[in-house]
Amino acid sequence: MFILTYQKGIDEVEKYLENHKQYLDKYYQAGKFIASGRQNPRVGGVILCHASNRAEAEGIITHDPFYINHIADYRIIEFEPTKYTEDFKKCCL
Repeated sequence: MFILTYQKGIDEVEKYLENHKQYLDKYYQAGKFIASGRQNPRVGGVILCHASNRAEAEGIITHDPFYINHIADYRIIEFEPTKYTEDFKKCCL
């Protein structure tokens, strides 16, 4: 899981938002992203990522325009699901 915290104002976030959405689409199509969205209040975002290890997750982050342009800081939270729905199991385990 990636926790993004904006380091710039929303006006700067908006400038890179379309490119960020293209980045998200790329990794959804690759089967790496499961869910994503804004935090509320809008101080950043969350991306649920299915990477094989931390190094892969760190590599994925480096392609995000928000990362490249210093729009957001990223925190990676690694976890192993122990309880989940059958649908989650089908898509993500």
